[in-house]
Amino acid sequence: MTKLVYFDLEGPLSPQDNAYEVMASIDRGKEMFEVISRYDDLLALEGREDYEAGDTLSLIAPFLVSHKVNEDVISKVSSKAMLVPGAKEIVQKLVNKDWLVYIISTSYEQHAHNIGSRLGIPVTNIASTRFPLNSYLLEFGDEDVDIIKQAERDILDLYPPENDDAVKSRLDRFFWQDLAERPVGKVIDKMSVCGGARKIDALLKIAEQTGTDVSESIVVGDSITDMKMLQFVRDKGGLAVVFNGNKYAVPYGSVGLATTDMRNLQFIMETWEEEGKQAVMQAVAAREEEDKDPYYHVLEGRESYDDVLKAHMAMRAAIRGQAAKLG
Repeated sequence: MTKLVYFDLEGPLSPQDNAYEVMASIDRGKEMFEVISRYDDLLALEGREDYEAGDTLSLIAPFLVSHKVNEDVISKVSSKAMLVPGAKEIVQKLVNKDWLVYIISTSYEQHAHNIGSRLGIPVTNIASTRFPLNSYLLEFGDEDVDIIKQAERDILDLYPPENDDAVKSRLDRFFWQDLAERPVGKVIDKMSVCGGARKIDALLKIAEQTGTDVSESIVVGDSITDMKMLQFVRDKGGLAVVFNGNKYAVPYGSVGLATTDMRNLQFIMETWEEEGKQAVMQAVAAREEEDKDPYYHVLEGRESYDDVLKAHMAMRAAIRGQAAKLG
């Protein structure tokens, strides 16, 4: 059996939400990001045509352009990102045991490539979101500043994003009507964020390149951007691992791991390598009753996820801080 694992980046490998932190370079940018992130969740859950979870990264692009934020800011923010405890160690162990290790991430490629380099994962093994922000700054001028500033005021009036109807109504009008008529709105059309079903496309491309079957692979994810990929791998007979997941990811995994140390994934990887999926399911079930970090849960076929989410959200908050509340 080919030993192949696909990691999501933000959550399983690094706690930072890079785009969230990049938006902090704008006054009250994090608050705006949280409203737009909630809007992203709503669009993804309603199944808007040609929209995928994680397209937040394209929706914030006009604001970054308007405020003259450049790629150096993305890289500088990324340079301060921490790694999840144990992430580097487990990646190196897997590589040393001849595993094929890939990253499939919604993150801007400037961030994904930086984290991959620190983990020893080559650029050729990373699928992420291309974001040539510097070229956008040259292409789009100052003609749309007023409409962006008005949108910022309206978005901040919606913070915290507790009224879904109000968020949906105002941002629908801004993104798909007002902005669509402006030059800077073309930034959204130019971007293809690596989230949702596009993560499946990236996975299938890698599977074809490596000559592997999806049923032979493990995927590790944690959020709404991984939901479709987790379900796809699980339904194809592979192993979908939810790591410190939120309510969007947990129902779509085969097994769950909630922990403050990624090295606790090693138990699952070794069992998969030596005995296969059913052995993993049995081994994880045997550890469920321990009820301490690391928390292991069988997710596939489960009727209730309340106890699972309690453990996952606690570990998620401990590792990711403010970013834990994002979809």
